[in-house]
Amino acid sequence: MPRLHFPSAVFLCVASFAGLTSLHGEPLSRKTDIDFYRDVPSRNLKGLATRSDGRLVAGPVLRDLAAPPPADILWCLEPAGDPAKFLVGTGPDGRILELTLDATLAAFTAREIVKLDDPQVFAVRRLPDGAILAGTSPKGALHLIREGASVARVALPVDSIFDLLLLDDGTALAATGNPGRIYRLDLAKFAAAGVNPEKTTDNAALAERGITLFGEIRDRNVRRLVALADGRIAAGSSPKGNLYTFAAAGGAPVILHEHRDAEVTDLLPQPNGDLFATFVFTTTSNEARLTPSTPAGTGTPTAPRDPTPPPATIERFAGRSTVMLFPAKGFPETITTRANTAFYRLARHADTLLFAGGEQGEIAGYDLKARLPLTYAGSASAQLNGLVPLGDGKFLLLRNNVPGLAVLDFAASGPREMETRRIDLGVPSQLGALRFDRIRNLAASALSAEIRVSNGTDDVEGWTPWTPLAADADGGWRAADLRGRHAKLRLTFSGPANLEIDRAALHTLPQNRRPVLQDFRIVAPGYSMIPAREALPSPATSLSQLISPAKDEERRRSLLSSQVVMTPGSQIVVWTLADPDGDTLLSTFSIRREGETAWTDLVNASKDNHAQFDTRNLPDGTYFTRLIIEETAPRPVAERLRHTVETDSLVVDNTPPEILAATARREGDILIVSVRGRDALSLLEGLEVVFNSGLREEITQPADGVRDGREETFTLEVPIARISNATSVEVTLYDAAGNGTARRLQLGL
Repeated sequence: MPRLHFPSAVFLCVASFAGLTSLHGEPLSRKTDIDFYRDVPSRNLKGLATRSDGRLVAGPVLRDLAAPPPADILWCLEPAGDPAKFLVGTGPDGRILELTLDATLAAFTAREIVKLDDPQVFAVRRLPDGAILAGTSPKGALHLIREGASVARVALPVDSIFDLLLLDDGTALAATGNPGRIYRLDLAKFAAAGVNPEKTTDNAALAERGITLFGEIRDRNVRRLVALADGRIAAGSSPKGNLYTFAAAGGAPVILHEHRDAEVTDLLPQPNGDLFATFVFTTTSNEARLTPSTPAGTGTPTAPRDPTPPPATIERFAGRSTVMLFPAKGFPETITTRANTAFYRLARHADTLLFAGGEQGEIAGYDLKARLPLTYAGSASAQLNGLVPLGDGKFLLLRNNVPGLAVLDFAASGPREMETRRIDLGVPSQLGALRFDRIRNLAASALSAEIRVSNGTDDVEGWTPWTPLAADADGGWRAADLRGRHAKLRLTFSGPANLEIDRAALHTLPQNRRPVLQDFRIVAPGYSMIPAREALPSPATSLSQLISPAKDEERRRSLLSSQVVMTPGSQIVVWTLADPDGDTLLSTFSIRREGETAWTDLVNASKDNHAQFDTRNLPDGTYFTRLIIEETAPRPVAERLRHTVETDSLVVDNTPPEILAATARREGDILIVSVRGRDALSLLEGLEVVFNSGLREEITQPADGVRDGREETFTLEVPIARISNATSVEVTLYDAAGNGTARRLQLGL
């Protein structure tokens, strides 16, 4: 009687099963949310702003003024008395320029006032009598300029002068770097001292020229100075980024706020005594960011200068900026923080704070009433490091990389326009409707929407022409027959200053991709599976299930928890399917005996991903297997894809192997049992030897050392002492299919 043998190490791939198709079909279309604050770059805004809640709102118009670059680097911007004229400190030639705006605020002209002996002019202030006070680097010199000439000069015992502050009593304060000090200037006495070409380090000599020490800090640089409503002086530093206050008469500072690796880039006092401050957290200084090819403070380019202005910097700024409010009475409060952007200058327009920054030419804002950050139209230049009010809702901006001027106009009228950055739809898709959550204070007829698509990731090349979207009666915006992997949206309209457009959603139908067979396993024969009962659906649904439903989790758990028992003739086959689009799949598993043409379906159009059948009613032989995978509802019939895969061959072998020779012979103190056998279909797996004295041995290694054939010889050597009471031995030869043939041998010990 044939004896079934089940190897001890059975690889049951049910445990590795995962990724079944879903019981309930999900919607085939997708919705891609468009958050205007996230998806619209500042340079793609015109007359609009994006708000941190994702809305599009009315905003100012930014115009870059047309004119040749007046210098390589523009450091500071100062009104020159005439509303159309401004003073600019430059580098690396150490010039002070007068820029004159035309009547239309569309262009400007530049005139050189003076060229100083220091390469960098970091600070410029116009005095009431028309003279100019300037601070330079790297010699740390103070200059008084009248009628285009320096009439007074003192080089302080510092390397840079970063800021100048004119006080009501006719004196001025100078903020210096390395070391961080503040000097008070008696302007009349300073003007009478004349030009001193040498650096002055003696305090008495400085006092003779009208310069006295107002205060000093332990940080290396004093970057900004402002006068507060109560008469105190506020100072911001770097590279720690501390904020200090000094009494009106000077002296020791009081730390108002402390940081570590930051730079105070601007201070904005309020009439009620409050103070706004901008902090930039980065490892590089303001000067290094504006002049990436020039060591900060040296004015010495590392490469020959090119008269052609460099293109706008596109490198991503790795730091962050924070705006804080320091109330006159109360504790500091963080207003807003923005990553990858440096805030250089701070101003206020009604109830909105404005931040001129970089490194992508961004202009940011913060609505003090709504407490929401804003992004305004950006400049083609990389950095905006000057911001001066012009009145009537207009602001003048100083640009760098490329150098020039720009006007930010909150009162400008005309078309408002925005364009999103490239939006990845995930897969090539057919575009459906564009829908807005809500359009406020704007008639839909005043809105024009266009869209373009591409199958590549290049932001310039490979895009279709702009295609208008037509509004339908259902509130959607559509265009016929648009397909692509990426999309850009452009909106154009005229609207009031209180318009708001909520987030949008682009509905798409992804390309229907073919299902994939991820894994196919034929389990060792002779096992059957008792499927576990599927758990009843929970009467309650959790919020996490609604937000991120777990696909097929219950069916997967059910299969993995199924019991497996030994059953002669039984065969289990399991497979893992995946559909990139989440379609519901049906499986048909078929077998065909070698030499025949007809297929026998063992599983037909089933959602199950396994087959279990009895091989005892099948003739022995090799069977080819096939798996047909097809999509089903909710995919429409005309769009359902079908995929046929030829899978692994299946060997049906219910016939035990044949024993060709079996011997048991004694050689000295050793008994040698040798069995040679052959199987018609399966590889031989091993030999089981059982002596009637109770000793049992299993041999899985053939005599030639390689278990690789349907004919093998297995040999056992056992000491006579271990089987001295045995009179016979039963040997069982078994194959890989679990079939076994037994024979009993007599022992003449």
